[in-house]
Amino acid sequence: MHTPKCNFHTHTVFCDGKSSAEEMVLSAIKKGFTAIGFSGHCLHPLNPEFYEPFDSIWHIRSENIKAYTEEICRLKEKYSEQIKIYLGFEADYFSSTQYGTAIPSKKDYAEFSPDYLIGAVHFINTDKGFFTVDHKPEIVKENLIRFYSKPDGSIDGRAAVCDYFSSEREMLKKGDFDIIAHCDLIKLRNGPINFFNPKESWYKEELKATAKEIKRAGVIAEINTGAIGRGNMDDTYPSKYFLELLFELGVPICINSDAHTTAMLDCAFDRAAEMAKKTGYTELVYPGNNIVEL
Repeated sequence: MHTPKCNFHTHTVFCDGKSSAEEMVLSAIKKGFTAIGFSGHCLHPLNPEFYEPFDSIWHIRSENIKAYTEEICRLKEKYSEQIKIYLGFEADYFSSTQYGTAIPSKKDYAEFSPDYLIGAVHFINTDKGFFTVDHKPEIVKENLIRFYSKPDGSIDGRAAVCDYFSSEREMLKKGDFDIIAHCDLIKLRNGPINFFNPKESWYKEELKATAKEIKRAGVIAEINTGAIGRGNMDDTYPSKYFLELLFELGVPICINSDAHTTAMLDCAFDRAAEMAKKTGYTELVYPGNNIVEL
């Protein structure tokens, strides 16, 4: 089976990637890609300095967004005869009465003229504060204890998970974007922490409700292989069960590697494609009318 050769979830040194944008392009060409989309992490219009005391920074700083867009446009022209290049953002959804709101919205990002937007939820906000669900396991556990401890001292994992998916559904209702990123990211640290059971009925109901909202929003759901590439989890986002729900609803999908290095560009693409085919999908859909048959 031929591995699909498009990736629209690509990070560079402009945010938390380890390779330059041009290095990513050259690697994509060498690997036989027909298209690559750049999706720098962004919290527009919030400046990422707002959460510096609480967490590590991985977003493009507001003063560097122009340089990022100019570089991708330069590469578009330079390599136009070899590969299609798209300018995008992985736009975070963040809503806080204290710090404000960032929504993946084409209207809010219009000044940067992106070709597409990826909508993402990395944060859980609570009345006590907020944290990122894909941080190091020990830090995620520390925050779960801090924000979701029951009177007996145990972690209320169900409440945390429900808050995560609630934020994701709010993003889908309020946002205007093309692809939803890693739609069950909350499971990433569940292996080492074990704060919820994905087989329980309440969890499956959260997935069903979220799948319905993805369908209503009309966005593409990605099969994200990033956790496999970084060795954090031997599974894709979404899970097999979640993907089956999406297929039943007729939600289009794509395969993205969430690449932070050139080596990750096509990580586990064959595995993800096989999973999609077994679920019943026959094609992948990407922004810019890029369709890849499975």
